[in-house]
Amino acid sequence: MRFSICNELFEGWKLEDVFSFLADLGYDGIEIAPFTLSDDVRKIDKGERLRIRELSETHNVKIVGLHWLLVTPKGLHITHPDPLVRKKTQDYLVELIKFNSDIGGTVLVFGSPKQRDVLEGVSRESAWKWAVEGFKRCSKVADDVGCIITIEPLARHLTNFINTVDEAVKLIEDVNSDAFKLILDVYSMTDEKRPYSDIIRRGAKYLVHFHANDTNGLGPGFGEANYQEIVDALRSIQYKGYLSVEVFDFSLGARYIASKSLENLKNLFCLNV
Repeated sequence: MRFSICNELFEGWKLEDVFSFLADLGYDGIEIAPFTLSDDVRKIDKGERLRIRELSETHNVKIVGLHWLLVTPKGLHITHPDPLVRKKTQDYLVELIKFNSDIGGTVLVFGSPKQRDVLEGVSRESAWKWAVEGFKRCSKVADDVGCIITIEPLARHLTNFINTVDEAVKLIEDVNSDAFKLILDVYSMTDEKRPYSDIIRRGAKYLVHFHANDTNGLGPGFGEANYQEIVDALRSIQYKGYLSVEVFDFSLGARYIASKSLENLKNLFCLNV
């Protein structure tokens, strides 16, 4: 099992220091939130993209991909009723796909809860249609450059669109692309109020990425999630992707959260055989 971590935890750190720290701890990969690098990836030139890729190669810490895709720039929304807004959003997703490929990433995690909400006055049928159309277009680009867009079911207090693995699977099947798959997140899985193992097995056919966190928004093993059940389910489906630590509460400090999360994951997945 390979372990990575999301970089927004290291707020204020130089990117090279993050790579060095993660390499020393023993992480296999890093997942990058684009807004931590620039408010618009189109501003990141070829030289800087190459530097980021070389940092990954030098420290042997793989850039797994990107997440929190649409935090910036402002005004993006995948299910907006205005076709110009939807096109602008799709165009930026295409730029993110290209940027991800340039720095050596593969996965793009589509969470972006506020940029996918079904807005007031919009029917769910219309929102679904627009989402399918948008992801079909972007998935073609992703497929061309060897990247994969993943849809993330999110808790109901975060968004009103795609809250369960069943909804995510339906969207994936409607988009019908090898470059559009599933990510699961423990914090949001908890909101489904069903066994983690059921959710994992339901999404097994499409699952290519996994966010390891806990019921309290901290790292894996910091809360009440039944990680033994999660371990057993991931093993049962022969999951081969990354376990990527994503936390929402940074109060314990980046160094402690990163080190303790990795320790917990290694104990769960490597020692408990």
